[in-house]
Amino acid sequence: MAAGRSFGRLKPDTACLFVCDIQERFRSVIKGMPAVIDSSQRLVKAFQALEIPILVSEQYPKALGSTVDEIKSLLPDKNCIFEKTKFSMCIQELEAQLQKQPDRKQVVLVGIEAHVCVTQTALELLEGGYEVHVVTDAVSSSRLGDRATAIQRMMQSGAFAVTSEMVMFQLCGGAKHPAFKTISTLAKEQRPDMLPAASDASKL
Repeated sequence: MAAGRSFGRLKPDTACLFVCDIQERFRSVIKGMPAVIDSSQRLVKAFQALEIPILVSEQYPKALGSTVDEIKSLLPDKNCIFEKTKFSMCIQELEAQLQKQPDRKQVVLVGIEAHVCVTQTALELLEGGYEVHVVTDAVSSSRLGDRATAIQRMMQSGAFAVTSEMVMFQLCGGAKHPAFKTISTLAKEQRPDMLPAASDASKL
């Protein structure tokens, strides 16, 4: 490995999942929201099977609603959900959870909106020394142009662009992993049309 360079190889003992503001009020306004929800819930299931921590934020839920039920219903411990008014997920309560597991320096990031809360979370994590993996089939905005620019901006700052399936299989590592059957089954599930690549904001 080249000295001082990170290749972004995800490892189950150093990773965690951040689910940013996938809330009911946004269901009808976010481009490709079915894909965002589907990919995010698939990752939640995978991370649970791999026994990797999951942290969820809700932006002002009194007005914007709680996390969509497709994801919230999968969380046996609702203590992993944190309310916020700051755009970034890096609030004091959530950071306190990270500090309890200082070896977890790789954050897999999903959610909305890509150009606001997701980008601000990614930049703050990068500034704090975390490695950030932005799941492109699980982040979006109300406008595809904002989404495309946000992904490009995060990559310019050092984040890695990945897909949900890339993340699951990289963390699994091989067919001998105890969770491989679960991961393989999740990968084979039918899913909504995938969001366009960040370089193509002209179509959905």
